[in-house]
Amino acid sequence: MSASQWVVSPFIDYGFMRRALAGACSLSLGAAPLGVFLVLRRMSLMGDAMSHAILPGVAAGFLLSGLSLWAMMLGGIATGLVVALLAGLVARLTPLREDASFAAFYLISLGLGVLLVSLRGSNMDLLHVLFGTVLGLDDASLLLVSITASVSLLALAALYRLLVAECLDPAFLRASGGRGGWVHMIFLVLVVVNLVAGFQVLGTLMVVGIMMLPAAAARFWLRSAAGQLPLAAGIGVAASVAGLLVSYHFNVPASPAIILVAGVCYLFSIVCGPHGGLLRAPRVSRRA
Repeated sequence: MSASQWVVSPFIDYGFMRRALAGACSLSLGAAPLGVFLVLRRMSLMGDAMSHAILPGVAAGFLLSGLSLWAMMLGGIATGLVVALLAGLVARLTPLREDASFAAFYLISLGLGVLLVSLRGSNMDLLHVLFGTVLGLDDASLLLVSITASVSLLALAALYRLLVAECLDPAFLRASGGRGGWVHMIFLVLVVVNLVAGFQVLGTLMVVGIMMLPAAAARFWLRSAAGQLPLAAGIGVAASVAGLLVSYHFNVPASPAIILVAGVCYLFSIVCGPHGGLLRAPRVSRRA
């Protein structure tokens, strides 16, 4: 088998591989740019917390309606936003920092979500929610991920300057017109919606990986946010394609394969990236 056949044949021969490719790439295009802003804001762990926070709502939707995509989606969005608001409220009313508050709420959410799924579902249902079914996407799931990615990209284009300003100096943005609060809220909503849309693809435990790993890798290659956004999306798409091919040819689960390929990209960036990479650092120190 030639290299071109190795890459192209699975997607030509099998419809489920084409669906998986479309879903994973759409998720990468929508989620990875949001990860860039999470990295810039030093809120990387918040993405992980939010991915766990949606689990109780997804589980509640599953209990009420079975494997109904829209019920689980609405439940996940609701609990994700509630956890974000509660974490922010606790951080403002108590001495506890926001990151610690998020960690506490996501641990509670994770335990509650697993318990709810276990009450009615089987082990396979729990695995479906936690790890996704990228190779079994139906029309509704694919449409949801595609619409979410499109809306996210349009929102980021409209709010780009405000988001960058909030990353650099949120106090100035609040003082110059009070727009910092609603910009932050819209950003959190975009994060939650992408995580909820992506749980069908990669599951609630791994969807944050395609949001954060490409964004963290892009940080080592380009300095500007304007450059990191498309680069992170490109790394996410490349990891999705490569992960699906690894899954197909070596008979391994698709979701972990995609995340592990993204992890390899991140590790390579740590070593070879021109901005802060380990191989670059000695040269910079010698010049200094």
